[in-house]
Amino acid sequence: MKEIVIASENKEKIKETQQILTNFKIISLKELEINIDFEESENTFKKNAIKKAQTIAKKLEGKLCIADDSGIQIEYLNGFPGVYTKRWHNGTDRERNLAIIEKLKGVPKEQRKITFITAIALSNGIKTICKEGKIEGLVVEKVRGNNGFGFDEIFELKNGQTLAELSQEEKNKISARKIALEKLKSVIEKFK
Repeated sequence: MKEIVIASENKEKIKETQQILTNFKIISLKELEINIDFEESENTFKKNAIKKAQTIAKKLEGKLCIADDSGIQIEYLNGFPGVYTKRWHNGTDRERNLAIIEKLKGVPKEQRKITFITAIALSNGIKTICKEGKIEGLVVEKVRGNNGFGFDEIFELKNGQTLAELSQEEKNKISARKIALEKLKSVIEKFK
């Protein structure tokens, strides 16, 4: 079975990737006892994912590597926080979420559009492909739900539930990561 190194320590990301890319063995950098510090300095999710995958694949001398970058864009705030999703506010996920809610205080529901974007790149150090997945919703006025992490508790889907109100299985079926991985899966076999 062909191996792909994943640039993540997140067990859920690794598990979800393995569930979708079933023809490959997904190995974490930690399993290889490799620690690569990476700064996400590009201006798009796609560019960050590509740079990370290429950098790591080159260090691993051409082994296939998969890397991602993801975050949210809020239409009313002109796409903020975008690539700075994890870096714009020091503090916990909850503190970041409350700060977002505060920024949108008084903004009508129909103007609270949010998009979650995940870009996933696959590289062997020479050739790289990248696919994106997106889901859309609204920013809630109060945090809701106990599942998930990051912005799940403020991201309301069209069905009225936040991502944090879904089970992990339900979330995995509709996530931006799943969409991106499914797109990648359709071209990965041709990747040499």
